[in-house]
Amino acid sequence: MTSPHRPTRRRLLTTSLAFGASAALGLPATARAQDAAVPREAAEGGVVPVDWKRLGSYPAQDAAGRRVRKILAGSSRYLIGPWYASTYRTYLPDGYIDLKGTDERAIRLPAMAAVAAATALVTGVYDPTALSAANATIRTRNLIRTLAARHLANNTTPATRWGNGWQTALWAYYTALAGWIFWDELDDKARRDIAAMTAWEADRLTTGNDLFLVGASGHQLYEKRRDGTVVTPGDSKAEEDNWSAAVLSLAEVMMPGHPRATAWKRRNTELLLAAAACPADLTGTTTINGIRLSSWLRGTNIADDGTLDNHNILHPLYMVAFDQSLYEGFVYGLADRSAPRAALHNITRVYSALVDKPFTAPDGTVKTIYQPGSGQIHYPEGNDWGTHFPFYFGNFDLLVTLTAQDTGIDPAAATWERLHNEEQLRLMARFTDGRTYGASGENTYYGREHRVGAMAGQAFLTLFVARNTTKNRLRFA
Repeated sequence: MTSPHRPTRRRLLTTSLAFGASAALGLPATARAQDAAVPREAAEGGVVPVDWKRLGSYPAQDAAGRRVRKILAGSSRYLIGPWYASTYRTYLPDGYIDLKGTDERAIRLPAMAAVAAATALVTGVYDPTALSAANATIRTRNLIRTLAARHLANNTTPATRWGNGWQTALWAYYTALAGWIFWDELDDKARRDIAAMTAWEADRLTTGNDLFLVGASGHQLYEKRRDGTVVTPGDSKAEEDNWSAAVLSLAEVMMPGHPRATAWKRRNTELLLAAAACPADLTGTTTINGIRLSSWLRGTNIADDGTLDNHNILHPLYMVAFDQSLYEGFVYGLADRSAPRAALHNITRVYSALVDKPFTAPDGTVKTIYQPGSGQIHYPEGNDWGTHFPFYFGNFDLLVTLTAQDTGIDPAAATWERLHNEEQLRLMARFTDGRTYGASGENTYYGREHRVGAMAGQAFLTLFVARNTTKNRLRFA
């Protein structure tokens, strides 16, 4: 694979920009011309684009890279190909595609698809066998520009606006990440919308009393209080905290000169620490990124043994949801900056629980969550999401490997990455269009293919900043 700025790619993108999504798909002329007179600086909303040329390239010739590249190529091909074609058939009068709602299905799914497609296209991973890169570019641009335009920061129509919800920080993160990666492919209106959306969702997370349980986003920051009192039984807040941290980190990296960038940076660190807080953190003198844990934390989300619960069970799928914390490495790395050390807090503790902690099954047998020599997963108290999730774990294994958070754990994370991602590729090999799943019981989430795509895109970007041809930019400080 060559640099994302190789000549053939530059010609393709220049051509697609010249015609634009609106011209190619017959959208109204007003939608094409509305931004012609907007100064570039104003249009970009203070966003500093990724300097791909300076970052170099990533050939993906290492074993893990080949596996993740293949997963991303297949998943993005499916999402921007058959899935897009069957989902988006009409445009609204204002020139945007019809998202068919404002809920998770309508917003999160296309945002995750955009992450996969944008990453594949920009890094040269995209497989044009069934759909040309030029047409995939148009479709990806349509997803990004529509999602950003429909956010309440840019939209006053109640029936089509989204934002300010329990999970919308995550949806905004996916949309903004895809937009930042695809910046050169977007017009001025889309760029302004992305900046406004990202700042709006980040701002709502920085207000309010940051020392107590209820955050400005309206959800609890901790499952348990300092004294052990359970606030949200069977429901760790780790995942919610680290997806809220995600949009804060991206906002601060994209718009480092923004007047509220310092506040976003501070709150990002706080939420990362809250997400991974355990009882042992409530005592002692440990300070991370200027925050003394014992005095700042007001509760916990994981146990001292590294486990956590969600859906009222000990849930390995939510243990590996700390992938969102580790993704901050590539977010900051794309700007050649160090991510906060807080993103690594207690990751080794959690990973050790996956690999080494024994659990006694009802039949008296003792098993670990990771099964020795196998890509299969043991769920000590069951899994209410289905039966097949190898890439959820293989993705986390890769991130743990790249961030060296498996020190003292045997087998090492790289061994498990191979086992789990080989199992993922076996699932994908059953189909010709790039999808992963067949029967509904394999994964009952309606965005199951999109989740794979978003993970694959972010995993590949982490590899890109860690193993590119110039230098390792995956740093934490």
